Amino acid sequence: MPYTPSGFFCDRLIRERERRDGEGSLNKPLRFNSQDFGVLRQECLGGKTLFEDESFPATVESLGFKELGHKSNKVKNIVWKRPKEICENPQFIVGGASRTDICQGDLGDCWLLAAIACLTLNEKLLYRVVPQEQSFSEGYGGIFHFQFWRYGDWVDVVIDDRIPTFNNQLVFTKSAERNEFWSALLEKAYAKLHGSYEALKGGNTTEAMEDFTGGVTEFYEMKEAPKELYKIMKKALERGSLMGCSIDSLVPARFETRTVTGLVKGHAYSVTAVEEVKLHKEAKVRLVRLRNPWGQVEWNGPWSDNSKEWATLSKSEKEKLQHQSAEDGEFWMSFEDFKKNYTKIEICNLTPDALEDDKIHKWTVSVNEGRWVRGCSAGGCRNYPDTFWTNPQYRLRLLEEDDDPEDNEVGCTFVVALMQKNRRKERKMGANLFTIGFAIYEMHGNKQHMQKDFFLFSSSKARCKSYINLREVTQRFRLTPGEYVIVPSTYEPHQEVGEGDQGGLQGASWARGEGMGSLPSPPSNSNEMDGTGRLNLQEFRHLWNKIKQWQGIFKHYNADQSGSINSYEMRNAVNDAGFRLNNQLYDIITMRYANENMNIDFDSFISCLVRLEAMFRAFQAFDQDGDGTIRLSVLEVRATTACQL
Repeated sequence: MPYTPSGFFCDRLIRERERRDGEGSLNKPLRFNSQDFGVLRQECLGGKTLFEDESFPATVESLGFKELGHKSNKVKNIVWKRPKEICENPQFIVGGASRTDICQGDLGDCWLLAAIACLTLNEKLLYRVVPQEQSFSEGYGGIFHFQFWRYGDWVDVVIDDRIPTFNNQLVFTKSAERNEFWSALLEKAYAKLHGSYEALKGGNTTEAMEDFTGGVTEFYEMKEAPKELYKIMKKALERGSLMGCSIDSLVPARFETRTVTGLVKGHAYSVTAVEEVKLHKEAKVRLVRLRNPWGQVEWNGPWSDNSKEWATLSKSEKEKLQHQSAEDGEFWMSFEDFKKNYTKIEICNLTPDALEDDKIHKWTVSVNEGRWVRGCSAGGCRNYPDTFWTNPQYRLRLLEEDDDPEDNEVGCTFVVALMQKNRRKERKMGANLFTIGFAIYEMHGNKQHMQKDFFLFSSSKARCKSYINLREVTQRFRLTPGEYVIVPSTYEPHQEVGEGDQGGLQGASWARGEGMGSLPSPPSNSNEMDGTGRLNLQEFRHLWNKIKQWQGIFKHYNADQSGSINSYEMRNAVNDAGFRLNNQLYDIITMRYANENMNIDFDSFISCLVRLEAMFRAFQAFDQDGDGTIRLSVLEVRATTACQL
């Protein structure tokens, strides 16, 4: 029986809902672009009109921005049509959704289609992404919707059914059945989620797998694969995991090259089955079934559709494999040939439980969001010791030891995933994936942001295998119980991810312990202020003494006597002045006061500290009971805005 996505799947959903203070529910996803499918469909039916989606219109802007943009010849003859204008008797799904319903068109999104093909193997997951009871007959209003896991939440994406065509043929994804449209509409909804069709060009299968499940992906390089890889793959499919594979290519990723065996390098394939069958002479062979999203071009080696090996199987064994000889992109090969020909396999699990383990465990899930800001918290990797410490830091406490460690050593298993958000959506503005990774250090009781010296004299206890330009880097670890700090970073400093509300990084850990939290920095104590907005003599004397103290701090960090200090050093300077801020405030200071060279001059330095002093004094004036929290009326909020940074 397929693995039912219960424990971890629901835990993660619940955790994310709690984080959003109750917004949404397990059964009700968030509305993408605030569009309510039920309300919009009812308006169309009531007005006897067909839905036209203004947020993703049938225009060039929805196609793309460069190769599919206004200046491209490719888009001149594209016509947006509804399925009823393309064929007679259009159907949403014909005879059940299956992996052969996905055939790639003129868009390099094989990674997405490979994931969709895997999705069709698990009905529970499929119909979460592709809601049922949608059709071109009853209740038809030209409107459809699909649901995706988006950075911690299920979101419902509404689209109209106008699809790009050329000579009355679908330009992009299509089904083997000409009157079936669920896969084409799913692709359109995913394109809307990322801003355009062109934004889907090129990617990694794991990205879509996670967006369809909210699962955890792990990679296996064939040359380093565990001995029990076949067992791992078998168990993964039984648990409902999604699985893809690929062949590395030496040429740039935008090119796909076909080998003499029919396989394509630099291309994404779906793994849809693994089986062991008996041959006539009691021998057994392990087979793997794969699918090319093109809907054609298959393996022509042993166990290909018309190979002689099929004659060695009994009729019952052939029926078990559901073998069909058709040019549909699906084929079988032996497990040994699979290992020899493919270089990488990725498995998206609905739980972080190791596939080598037969037990299902309870996991604590912790999710943190942050950002790398140039000149402040984008410190780069450990190769840059002067700035590495400024990266975001997240605390991890490991408490619960593994029940049955194989090596009899005490340890706690946990999985860390680091994701850079919305880079695909920002491609039209020139954004590309940064090379990202993380390191893990052991610490003891320190609740503050770890400083430069800590990393200079401490070696990491664990780290990701490599820094890589993927949306998400995930790895499983096992460390002794204790307290740790996880430091995510881009490979090089000054690479900004997260400006505004659209970007950012998201770190998650799955541990059998307390989980992960950011390292807070409580504010320092300050004297009260009378609230008049003016300084009396005593207050002026206090401020003047402060300025002289701050001048000494500035001179200390202005060692080269350039008249300015580096924005990364500003964090330490602010700490020396007695202020303990969170990462968001440090980011704001950098963006507000640093110049284009990421330096802060003396005037800006003093201005910043004066405002910080005023902010903390205002807070202390309202914090009558000294508990660190205040409650303000609207007028009081207005009165304090003058102190804002």
